[in-house]
Amino acid sequence: MERTTPKVDTKNMTVRIATALVFGLFFFSLLWFGDRPWAPWTYLALMAFAIAMGVREMTLMARVRGFNPSLAAGTLVGWGILAHFFLATGGRDPLPLWLVFAAGALVIHFGALFFDSKLEEALPSQAITWLGALYLGFGLGFQQKLFMLQGTLPKTGSRLILALFIITWFGDSAAYFVGTFFGKHKLAPRVSPKKSWEGALGNLAGNLLGALLMQVTVCTEWTLVDVLALGLLLGIAGQLGDLVESTWKRSAGVKDSCVGVSIPGHGGMLDRVDSLVFAAPVLFAYVHFVHGFN
Repeated sequence: MERTTPKVDTKNMTVRIATALVFGLFFFSLLWFGDRPWAPWTYLALMAFAIAMGVREMTLMARVRGFNPSLAAGTLVGWGILAHFFLATGGRDPLPLWLVFAAGALVIHFGALFFDSKLEEALPSQAITWLGALYLGFGLGFQQKLFMLQGTLPKTGSRLILALFIITWFGDSAAYFVGTFFGKHKLAPRVSPKKSWEGALGNLAGNLLGALLMQVTVCTEWTLVDVLALGLLLGIAGQLGDLVESTWKRSAGVKDSCVGVSIPGHGGMLDRVDSLVFAAPVLFAYVHFVHGFN
């Protein structure tokens, strides 16, 4: 039986690389100026935009299935969670999570009584509204928290965010190429038929390579134990995040999460942040419990 040679979509890959370079230039310039007073506010605006776009995509995917989650309520609660992470620094907590959740319950549940035209779908619609707010609010809120961390090295938070991106992106790229050329054993065929165990192992190898690169160049206080632990932990968390989002897309019957507005070559916002949403809390937990950052 003749074996088919795997093919890489070179046109799509060119678009993906060009878009990634544009975003990379923006992120790296922002991280370079990470110690400037305006940098946390700029990153806050970026995360707020990502939350709004991500909640929009979850809302539109749910509406494909006939549900009616609230874009406005989900975005507002997601922004409230993000604001909590932004304001809770130096032992201060002027916007505690209990207050965000209490206000969020009023906005989501009581708001539906007046503005939801499909109250017969209230249970799943309001649950999806909460899911979008919590998923993006916490996932991107922890990125904001990481960005604002202070340590012995200058621009500690910028270094950690850069490490988060590089470790995750190296893993994603390695998974794509290893899976394309060597993937034989399906990882989760019911969720994402193209993902393979070989690609998953390639992902972890890329994560470890990215972590080692960050230890040599940026996060010089890391030990080889940190490299190994973070490479594996962020790699596993990132792949789980990717599978979770693939499950949602499969249930909605859509290929990409964008549902109308896409990032050239990269799908929607959820397609771009799915791995980071899971990996960012893991990175924060590691540097908090192992390195003592708050």
